[in-house]
Amino acid sequence: QVQLVESGGGLVQPGGSLRLSCAASGSRFSIIAMGWYRQAPGKERELVAGISSGGSLNYADSVKGRFTISRDNAKNTVYLQMNSLKPEDTAVYSCHADFKTPWGLTFDAWGQGTQVTVSS
Repeated sequence: QVQLVESGGGLVQPGGSLRLSCAASGSRFSIIAMGWYRQAPGKERELVAGISSGGSLNYADSVKGRFTISRDNAKNTVYLQMNSLKPEDTAVYSCHADFKTPWGLTFDAWGQGTQVTVSS
């Protein structure tokens, strides 16, 4: 059974930094892409950052220049370094991964979510 286990959320002051980690386990299939989404109260879930197995990156405009996504393929782990955090970054951050089987089928998985709160 595939599991995505997140860590690193918490409370931070505006301008501070946090680093989120997400480790995928329980899958013998290839990971095509991994990414981070967030959902603030009363808002829809949005993509924050994504990274493909080949290293292609994409970011939400609101986090460009402040957040950095990286990936350790050997550890099936994705990281999100968040700098210059703003109160509007407050949300539940969830890890997401796309998998591909040897026979061409794809499926995805979600982490349980980790709370990030930016407040003074």
